[in-house]
Amino acid sequence: MSTYWIQTLGCPKNQVDSDKLVGVMAADGLQPARQVEDADVVVINTCAFIEEARQESIEAILEAEQARRPGAELVVTGCLAERYGDELAASLPEVDRVAPFGVPVTLGPTGEGQPSSRFDLLELPRPRASSPWAYVKIAEGCDRNCGFCAIPSFRGKQRSRSPESILAEVEALEVSEVVLVAQDLASYGRDQGRGERRIVPLIREVADRVAWVRLLYLYPSDLTDDLVDTILATGVDYFDLSLQHVSPPLMRRMRRWGDGDRFLRRIADIRARDADATFRSNFIVGYPGEREDDHDALLRFVEEARLDWCGFFAYSEEAGTFGATLDGTVAPGLISERLAELRELQDRITAEKRAALIGRDMTVLVEEPGRARSAGEAPEIDGVITVDESLDVGSFPTVRIIEAEGPDLVGEWPVVDHADRASTRSEEVS
Repeated sequence: MSTYWIQTLGCPKNQVDSDKLVGVMAADGLQPARQVEDADVVVINTCAFIEEARQESIEAILEAEQARRPGAELVVTGCLAERYGDELAASLPEVDRVAPFGVPVTLGPTGEGQPSSRFDLLELPRPRASSPWAYVKIAEGCDRNCGFCAIPSFRGKQRSRSPESILAEVEALEVSEVVLVAQDLASYGRDQGRGERRIVPLIREVADRVAWVRLLYLYPSDLTDDLVDTILATGVDYFDLSLQHVSPPLMRRMRRWGDGDRFLRRIADIRARDADATFRSNFIVGYPGEREDDHDALLRFVEEARLDWCGFFAYSEEAGTFGATLDGTVAPGLISERLAELRELQDRITAEKRAALIGRDMTVLVEEPGRARSAGEAPEIDGVITVDESLDVGSFPTVRIIEAEGPDLVGEWPVVDHADRASTRSEEVS
């Protein structure tokens, strides 16, 4: 029986695509291989968001080509295949097939090497989850026109799934936590019918079916009071905000809404409702025209906002974007200096916020033996909590945080109050 091996690069949305490809390959009778060397079909699901991601994808392709056994088929799919299909095929003759979105990766070619059929990757069923949590993609594409982003050029306009198909997938996965993902999550449903956003009723429906529902990638302009209240009502008070920068002049050049003062007011408003709310965001450093005072404004914001988690990325010029037409290129060395300064500041803030959790009792989801997460940690991108290995995977025990190790925590279980311990020790002495 034929076997496959798949490597996924990039964001959670790509992981969902890979899960659906796994479903296709399983339906074709393929079985997963333990390692790339054992597979008959080797699939690399690539990312092409920025130059660094493209380079990582190319390196993964070349490494897979070296590792695959003789006769194994090497297939490249994902964003790199969609965005640079012909160019990729010409520059990498080692690749047997470049399969853009919706092109089967395991069916034999027909005619002049063309795939025998296409399918809607967004709507494909997927196998039951192998962990107690899963990403669920609720929409594809994006209608925004951010100056730095080329995603709409190869992912297309926003295309939301029906609530029925999403809820059916949630139920079929049989998980304890669902992480809803999309390029523009809060705009879900705007492309259907009357242009109304339908994210709030969807969250409520998903929350009726799983213990935890988490949202990734929220544009701050769409963070309405209703949406905030709905998120808080789920018990997962986690806000992943797509901010990108805070300086008003630079935000205008980025074709983005908002500024540091507006963001701070919104964060303060949410914290007034829930002091324990967790915040994550990402920022671009070195966008064309970024001056020293723009950088200083971002430093001040990071210091004042005290976000729990933060990522900082060097600007990547993307062909066809507005940013690629702008003057004011920032020198790579200066970008590196600014990145280092921001990361050092945020590392300190994150460490302080994690240390402040010592002594707290927290409900956690055990995602594998000895490792768990609370509502304040998204899977794969934030810290984890070390717990007793006897705790059942998928369970929600309460642990007491007894130690912080950088971004990670140590949770004690079972939780025993100090007064109870003192009483127990006194009885033992007697």
